Amino acid sequence: MRITYWLAALAVLSGTSSVLADDVPQPLRVSEVAQGVFVHLGDQAEANRGNAGDIANIGFIVGDECVAVIDTGGTPQIGARLRAAISEQTATPVCCVINTHMHPDHVLGNRAFAADDTTFIAAAGFDSALAARSESYLTRMPETIGITADSSWIVLSDRQIDGAAKLDLGGREVTLQSWPTAHTDNDLTVYDEDTGTLWTGDLLFVDRVPSIDGSITGWLQVLDRLAENGTVGTVVPGHGPVKHDLARATAPERRYLETIRDDVRKAIADGYGLQHAVQHTGTQQRSRWLLFDAYHARNVTAAYTELEWE
Repeated sequence: MRITYWLAALAVLSGTSSVLADDVPQPLRVSEVAQGVFVHLGDQAEANRGNAGDIANIGFIVGDECVAVIDTGGTPQIGARLRAAISEQTATPVCCVINTHMHPDHVLGNRAFAADDTTFIAAAGFDSALAARSESYLTRMPETIGITADSSWIVLSDRQIDGAAKLDLGGREVTLQSWPTAHTDNDLTVYDEDTGTLWTGDLLFVDRVPSIDGSITGWLQVLDRLAENGTVGTVVPGHGPVKHDLARATAPERRYLETIRDDVRKAIADGYGLQHAVQHTGTQQRSRWLLFDAYHARNVTAAYTELEWE
C-alpha cells in the first residue's frame, strides 16, 4: 500500500502552531549524535495537544547516495517536519523509511515520505499488526492531540525483514535485524556499521517506563542478544536520551522487567490472582520511571497473562 500524496497532510493539519503561515513545515530540531547520524528526541510524555504527538525518537542516517529514515513520528505533520530537517542537513535523497515497529508514535508520519521513490521497510508481522490496530489508532487522535485522522495516515511496508539484512546507502552499510516477540511482535533494530550506532526502537526505553505489548520473557531474551554486539558505541532508544554504553543503558529496563517477571511468577506459584499481582508487583520502582502509573498495571497484567501458562 502506498499513499502518493504527502502535502495533503499539511492541509489537514494547517492552523496548528507547528506549521508556518505559508504552510512550509518547520524543521524538527535534530542533533548529530555520530557522524552522519541525526536524531530528534521526542517528548517524554503521553501524546497530547501540547506535544502534538511528538513523543518518539526518530531520525536519519546519511550515506553518499541516499538517506535512511528511522521512524517518522506520530502524525504526517511530524513526518513533514522531519523531512524538512533532512533537507536542512543534506541534499542526498531519501531512499528508504525503516519502521522499528508498528506503534503510532513511530509510524503515522510515514505519509510525508510516500510521494517519493521511497521503500518502506519493516519487520515481518508489521503490516498485519498495524492494519489490525489502525482504526483504534486513528479514532483516538482527535481526543489525544486534537487532530482528525483518516486511513490515508496508514502506510504499510514495501519490504519485510525476517532475520538480518544489509542496506547500502552508498559508502555506508546498515544492518537491519528483526527479533522474536519482545516489546511487540514486529521489533526491528538498525545498526550503522560506520559509527557503531544502534537504533533500538522501543526495545529500549530510557527514563520512561517500558511498555509490554509482546512478551516479557521474549524481551529479556532479546536484551541478552543485543548485549552480544560488543561494537555498539552510540545507542538511540525509542524513548529517552541517547546513550553511549549499551550495557548501562539497558540495565534499568532489564531490572524492571526482571522484577515484574520474578514477582508475577511468585504470585502465581503462591496462588494469587491477577489483582493481587497488580497491587503488589514492582511498586517500589515507581519513583524511578516516568509514566509509571500510566503503564505499570498494564505491564503486570500482560506479564501475568503470559506467565500463568508457563
